[in-house]
Amino acid sequence: MYRWLLLVVLTLISTAASAETIDLDERPAGPSDWGYRPADGTTSDTNPPSFSWRPQGKIVGWEVRCRPHDGKKGTQYQQDEIVWNVHCPSRTFEPGQYVWQYRGQDAEGRHTEWSQPRAFTIPNDAAALPMPGKAELLARIPASHPRLFVRPEQIPHLRELARGELKPECDALVETCEKLLKNPPPTEEPPTYGDVDRKSEEWIKIWWGNREYTINALNGAATLAFTRLLGGKEEYGQLAKRILLDCAKWDPKGATGYRYNDEAGMPYAYYFSRTYTFVNDLLTEEERETCRKVMKIRGDEMYGHLCPRHLWNPYASHSNRAWHFLGEVGIAFQGEVEGADDWAWFAMNVFYNVYPVWSDSDGGWHEGSSYWSSYISRFTWWADIMKTAFNVDAYDKPFFSKIGYYPMYLLPPGKVGGGFGDLTAQRTSGSNVGLMSILAAQAGNPYWQWYVEQTGGPVATPGYVGFVRGALPKVEAKPPTDLPSSRCFHGTGQAYLNSNLLDARQGVQVTFKSSPFGTQSHGYESNNSFLLSAYGERLLIRTGRRDTYGSEHHVKWMWTTRSVNDVTVDGIGQKGHSSAAQGRIVDFRAGKAIDIVVGEAGAAYVGEKTKQNPDGRLLDRFTRSIIFVKPDLVVVFDRLKARQKSSYEYWLHSVNQFAVKNQDDIRVESGDAACDIRILEPRELTFAQTNEYDPNPRPRIKLREWHLTATTKEKADSATFVTVIRPYRKGQEPATEVKLDPIAGGRVLTAKVSDGTVTMLLPTDDTTELSAGDLKATGKLAVARYAADGSVVETVVVDQ
Repeated sequence: MYRWLLLVVLTLISTAASAETIDLDERPAGPSDWGYRPADGTTSDTNPPSFSWRPQGKIVGWEVRCRPHDGKKGTQYQQDEIVWNVHCPSRTFEPGQYVWQYRGQDAEGRHTEWSQPRAFTIPNDAAALPMPGKAELLARIPASHPRLFVRPEQIPHLRELARGELKPECDALVETCEKLLKNPPPTEEPPTYGDVDRKSEEWIKIWWGNREYTINALNGAATLAFTRLLGGKEEYGQLAKRILLDCAKWDPKGATGYRYNDEAGMPYAYYFSRTYTFVNDLLTEEERETCRKVMKIRGDEMYGHLCPRHLWNPYASHSNRAWHFLGEVGIAFQGEVEGADDWAWFAMNVFYNVYPVWSDSDGGWHEGSSYWSSYISRFTWWADIMKTAFNVDAYDKPFFSKIGYYPMYLLPPGKVGGGFGDLTAQRTSGSNVGLMSILAAQAGNPYWQWYVEQTGGPVATPGYVGFVRGALPKVEAKPPTDLPSSRCFHGTGQAYLNSNLLDARQGVQVTFKSSPFGTQSHGYESNNSFLLSAYGERLLIRTGRRDTYGSEHHVKWMWTTRSVNDVTVDGIGQKGHSSAAQGRIVDFRAGKAIDIVVGEAGAAYVGEKTKQNPDGRLLDRFTRSIIFVKPDLVVVFDRLKARQKSSYEYWLHSVNQFAVKNQDDIRVESGDAACDIRILEPRELTFAQTNEYDPNPRPRIKLREWHLTATTKEKADSATFVTVIRPYRKGQEPATEVKLDPIAGGRVLTAKVSDGTVTMLLPTDDTTELSAGDLKATGKLAVARYAADGSVVETVVVDQ
């Protein structure tokens, strides 16, 4: 009787506990958070959508439910026992409008309330991208080795290719292996930093040197092991095994540890895993166990750093390659090392739910073309591996289906200068040929193949990865003559306005940035800044040269608004290197004769916080419109509204010195190109010019560029800038006629162009109707281009 009563009491207590609810943390997502996705009122570009919500301490499991909006026809969906704060269903939904919610459960079985409902739409053309469940995905990994890039059943076919169609590639591998046999890489453990000062030249030498040392050893081993699989000498495998086991003796948390030096720790992880899976059949069980123990420590360290943090705060630069390197480790050691299943499953959750982060579904990239090349080149390894191990095609994802348009529009054939972002100034269209060769082949995109062929390619990937890719089908090239010459990447807030997409040496390009990613990470340039290139030359540029990441010059010049073609307010620019310093592209139109892009960046200017101005904002508005009348006229129209009377500094930068006679007669040249600049409004500007940075880079950097500043005469609570820029080839005589007339509510600008005239209505308030002839607009910017006979060529009207 007593036991029965006790059981009843315990049951009642348990039921009461499970009936209790706990608070759900639904604070709004911050600038560094991935956010609630799908956000309320949005449209999903994938079917099903991937769900994301704020993580919460003490929650051990999550539940998601999704239903048609307002009882409409559609898919009902519910899933519990979700471990992390992201989820992608394993089946597609019917197109339509939906509402989704989530809730959590703690270890005692108590639930939170259901979250607020968030509505979203799945359109008919959403990309089908269901995520297989954990058990199904892991079951696709081969039980035996090799598992990375190739499967055991593919080896006979690869050997046939090595003797036939891909014999030249195989011969190149053999040649590399013979060199390694004669001169094996050193395998003694590299040194730690000791007492060396962080970021000093000596520290940098050790930091990067240990990365190269690790790659030299373990990628050499992977090459040897793979070539043996193709039928190469047994000695290749034996040397690969010796190098692998030597490197297994290194301290997992020492000089090449992931947390100690991730630039050495990451390549150690993936090259060690590749070697292990390629040479696995030569290892004894004892030797395999030695490798497993090493990678258990290294894998756990990577996993502990990345998971679950990366699923909500995914904007750490290095983490965005570390996750798929961990995925390689997980696949290689799946079923052999405790935790490896979770490493592989985590990597796939990142891919489906939280990648890529520096981008949008248009194919844009926030961190710049240099880091795009570096990170995406490495990701293509994961694309190969996912396809082989899981039968998942990366190019089914909207971003990857459009990824090649980013370099194609930013760096058309013949272009010099890689746009915004770290380490981009010296990049050319040819810098992309290697990666674009891969993307065109993997995606089978004919436009990208055309770009490859126009920039000196295709270029084969070297080594064993290149051998595997050599088996991909060939792609027929198609020139982009049926595509617009300009393109906007809205999610990353960048637009590339080209007069000639086929050959940059025959055209003009304006590059513009106003980004919801702000000024964070390697995409640190201020919003509403622009660049101008003409006929293969850089004319108006972003400035500085990174001597060391985070150096005084890098932080105090390159991360500031002063370093780009932009505006400062009382000498203060946008918040540097911050996800909070956000801009956005308000409108974009690409026409045959006229392109227009409009950006808003007022919220990015923050000064001292006071009682009168608690958020510290300097500006309520900074709207910059760029009108490109292709190819010979660029008008930059700025509207600024400050919270107090301020002075405004207008910055322009070039490779060479500006010739300044007055504000109506400014000229700069670069190579065979030049541009004339007139600042029509405001008047009575004061000019200053220097070729010094503030501060200058370290003495080993000799670069100097020119910086022109035009400062307003008097302080005011608003400012309007109207700048006319005419790019041309040196030796040519550009049109000069231009007139700016003030009217109620704005300005009318008329100008002569090479084949006619152009009229622009530039609003300074949002309520007055502006008109000039047949051109009319209220609160909008309107542009009409006329042929020499007065007929209308094109009219464009955009939001301000």
